[in-house]
Amino acid sequence: MSHSEYRIESNRPLSGRFGGVPPLAPDRPLLVGSRALAVALAAKSFRTESGQEIRVVYVPTGEIVFCKQEDGPADT
Repeated sequence: MSHSEYRIESNRPLSGRFGGVPPLAPDRPLLVGSRALAVALAAKSFRTESGQEIRVVYVPTGEIVFCKQEDGPADT
C-alpha cells in the first residue's frame, strides 16, 4: 500500500478544524494513507454551503468511497 491512496477533493475551499491539516482548495486535493482518516477528515471539514460537495476517492481505482453534498434550501 502506498502512503497516499485516498484523495480528499472539494469543489469549494475548505478550512480544516485540525491544526496540522492544510486548507483544501478545488485545485489542491489532500492525499491521505488511511480510508478511515480520509473519511473522518472529509466529514469534519464539510461546511453547509449551497452547492458544496466533498469526496474521498480511492486513487488506484478512482472509486468514490465517500461523498457528501449540500443541495441548498428547497424552493417553496
